[in-house]
Amino acid sequence: MGFIVYGNSNSPVVPVLCFLPSKVVAFNRKMLEEGIAVVTVGYPATPLVGSRVRFCISAAHTRQMLDKVLSAICKFGDEIGLKFSKKNPHFKFEDLKAIDISHKQGKTFC
Repeated sequence: MGFIVYGNSNSPVVPVLCFLPSKVVAFNRKMLEEGIAVVTVGYPATPLVGSRVRFCISAAHTRQMLDKVLSAICKFGDEIGLKFSKKNPHFKFEDLKAIDISHKQGKTFC
């Protein structure tokens, strides 16, 4: 989706790098308006330009809940300008979901 994600793939905590504190505040506000809670981490706990948003994933979350969060992350990431990754392609959540559905139906992609 184009975000820089730190952390361990075995951890339920998913930290997304936002760099600037103002972007963390804006992202947090947008997510709260959607009814999604996030944990924000900024200076002095991180370097000044190392601010991040953390998502805590649980087995209690349903697929619908996770889809709602991913859709909001994608939307607000574009609006606020949080997609900094040069390594990962900048897919829209809807495109990724369509690929997942096609994969389950036995279709393949190059």
